[in-house]
Amino acid sequence: MTIRRLPDTVINRIAAGEVVERPASAVKELVENSIDAGAARIEIALREGGKSLIAVTDDGMGMTPEELTLAIERHATSKLSGDDLFDIHTMGFRGEALPSLGAVSRLSITSRPPDADSAWSVLVEGGAVTGPSPAAHPFGTRIEVRDLFYATPARLKFLKGDRTETSQILDVVKRLAMARPDVGFMVHDGARERLRVTPTSGDLLDTRLERLGAIMGREFSDNALRIEAERDGVRLDGYAGVPTLNRANAMQQFLFVNGRPVRDKLLFGAVRAAYMDFLARNRHPMVALFVEVEPRQVDINVHPAKAEVRFRDAGTVRGLIIGALKHALAEAGHRTSTTVSAAALGAVHPAANPLPAGGGGYGGYGYRPTTPSRGLAEQGMAFQAPLDHSAPIPPSGDIQTTETDMPAYPLGAARAQVHATYIVSQTDDGIVIVDQHAAHERLVYEGMKRSLDETGVSRQALLIPEVVELDEAAASRLASRAEELSELGLVIEAFGEGAVLVREVPAMLGQINAQALIRDLADELAALGDAFSLKEKLEEVCGTMACHGSVRAGRRLNAEEMNALLREMEATPHSGQCNHGRPTYVELKLADIERLFGRR
Repeated sequence: MTIRRLPDTVINRIAAGEVVERPASAVKELVENSIDAGAARIEIALREGGKSLIAVTDDGMGMTPEELTLAIERHATSKLSGDDLFDIHTMGFRGEALPSLGAVSRLSITSRPPDADSAWSVLVEGGAVTGPSPAAHPFGTRIEVRDLFYATPARLKFLKGDRTETSQILDVVKRLAMARPDVGFMVHDGARERLRVTPTSGDLLDTRLERLGAIMGREFSDNALRIEAERDGVRLDGYAGVPTLNRANAMQQFLFVNGRPVRDKLLFGAVRAAYMDFLARNRHPMVALFVEVEPRQVDINVHPAKAEVRFRDAGTVRGLIIGALKHALAEAGHRTSTTVSAAALGAVHPAANPLPAGGGGYGGYGYRPTTPSRGLAEQGMAFQAPLDHSAPIPPSGDIQTTETDMPAYPLGAARAQVHATYIVSQTDDGIVIVDQHAAHERLVYEGMKRSLDETGVSRQALLIPEVVELDEAAASRLASRAEELSELGLVIEAFGEGAVLVREVPAMLGQINAQALIRDLADELAALGDAFSLKEKLEEVCGTMACHGSVRAGRRLNAEEMNALLREMEATPHSGQCNHGRPTYVELKLADIERLFGRR
């Protein structure tokens, strides 16, 4: 077979296959060009999910007729000041987007620089160029891409429905908008406006949070922790949600390198590692992190669409992200997400059939009484009555808790325990409901980690060592980790086939069910596999132990015990969520409660 050079039209179509995978890819390239052109406002119009029309209009610097002619040629770019592919300070650099789009669509570019008397337009259809010719247009540039992939109809078969393609485009624009709060973006699809964010000015981190709130939602901006850190020339800033604000997938994790949105496994892994101590494995935090690094320290040429990057010193970047996130989470203390309280209030509804006037209701907000079933009545009798803080409470003695004590305590003073599971405390401006088991589980867990780091976990010997029977594989798995478990305060040894003997347990766990603890640990080790040390998976193992050593739901507590738990929560980092990311308490403000009863 004779070697031959491919025609330029075929070369451009091949390039289009690398750069323009779908309408969202085309929008990304065009919007990045507008950003690099200094635009303050960018408008994107769509038809049929971008398949029949993509029009991007900006108020940037515009192009002269000569620049228009060059812009549609391959490898022509204004993004490089020299020939160094690693000295890149712009969004794009390849110079392939416009000629590639012209090869697979009907492309028109109309542009006018601020100092020009008129605009000029050029047309590219299937690679054939017409123009440039005079046109009417204000300052800036408008690029229209019609009938995308008409010249390569096989590509059309791989596109999804209009709704899916529009959703992909919106995701691209939102990511670009997050990085540039100084630029306004608007997207409409002919039927309705899909996105509008206005440009903002001021401190970058403040305006960035405002923009993130507009895109990720108010709940994120209300529950975001500010992230700022720098190490070895790498700067990190942005915002991260408190652990109790989490999602079932990682779709709300946004990462940027030098202003470019990226999907990098290294960075996502760093986020997962930072939150591993606070979330269940199937839950994911909400974050928006921005990494700034000297251009020569990062390679952005590893992916045609610039979706992935490669750092020269990946360890520094990973360590910076993990350290900064963990520091912010520690600084947050016992703070929990406001959405927890919002969900609690949302679950409370006025009666569907309010009492008629004069029927005992209050302004239509009364509740129609019903006759409780016998079971419900018995449950009601099981409630522990509100505590009388003026009387001595055995066995703890007198408790002096007054209204004036409450402002000094963020979590208030205990007033009652209900269902022998939840502590109700009163603050200076509301009430707090605490899940006693979830809260104490976190406290025990943090205590175990502290002990391990400082002096080692103290142990207590069982008066009579306990034999736990397991299947042979589980017993063998535990016995092989006996030395590592002893460092965590749990002393076991093999006891024949299919059994282990428990001699000592961590002292801080108190009286525990050794049988249940060992079986849960055996399941945990089976799930984690063998290719790790227990210290590497400390959060899973300690978490399992902490769960067994915590105040269980159903245990009655007196006022002193409840207040002691509240005070320890206030003094312990991360006590706002249990080891699985669930909230340990809900705070309801007095104003919200009054609103429920029509007082506001």
